[in-house]
Amino acid sequence: MELHAGKFRFQFPRPALVMGILNVTPDSFSDGGRYLDCEAAVAHGLELERQGAEILDVGGESTRPNAVPVAEAEELRRVLPVIERLTREAKVPISIDTMKPGVARAALAAGASIVNDVGANRSETEMWRITAKAGAGYVCMHMQGTPRTMQAEPHYQDVVREVRDFFSLQMEQMFRCGLSTGQIIVDPGIGFGKTLEHNLELLGGLRELASFGQPLLLGVSRKSFLGKLLGAGLESRLAPALACACLAVEAGANILRVHDVAETLQAIRMTEAILARRRK
Repeated sequence: MELHAGKFRFQFPRPALVMGILNVTPDSFSDGGRYLDCEAAVAHGLELERQGAEILDVGGESTRPNAVPVAEAEELRRVLPVIERLTREAKVPISIDTMKPGVARAALAAGASIVNDVGANRSETEMWRITAKAGAGYVCMHMQGTPRTMQAEPHYQDVVREVRDFFSLQMEQMFRCGLSTGQIIVDPGIGFGKTLEHNLELLGGLRELASFGQPLLLGVSRKSFLGKLLGAGLESRLAPALACACLAVEAGANILRVHDVAETLQAIRMTEAILARRRK
């Protein structure tokens, strides 16, 4: 597999990529408000790169459960100065985490190379056409509902099969809009319209999702299901998140979206070193 993201190219198989999370928001569940200032956000992004992040994911709208949508103008005000600076100062691709085509278009023009789209369950084609025209990478994430409704009553007959079927259906539409297989990353959307049991089933079925044929991204960092299972507060979720990251690498995941870059990198590189020496 290959991933084409603007001028950047990644060839798989290779060591798993770590995508560092940079929330430029006042209300994200984990670090809302800490990096709302442009200077603080850029400094943190460069620190994540120094720690080993090979992608920086910049988001200006919280997608936590029950999050209130942000006006496009405000989202642009938050993210564009950060993207412009990081594009000049960082050496890794910048991803824009947005559901809005207008924000994606402006971010790509400002230098972003990947669109991370939690709203990939849409039927409108504008986002896909914008990304295809820019030659950018595209993260197709599964979500049942919207951030405001997704945790109301999520229901599946077979969550792994249904998420895989979602990827197949949406990719057909993306191809018609000009996206190529080399641009598309798939993300099962842990915590987005899923119960604790659904999240665990998806983690247990990662090998099936990794065999789909596209780079597989997983984001579990600091998410609430870890706390529900283990009774862990936000400050105590690193260990279970690292367990999920190592399991994901063993199952074939290619990209891990995380807050704790240095710790995740150590854990997965250790996992990969052991796997490389696994007896047949």
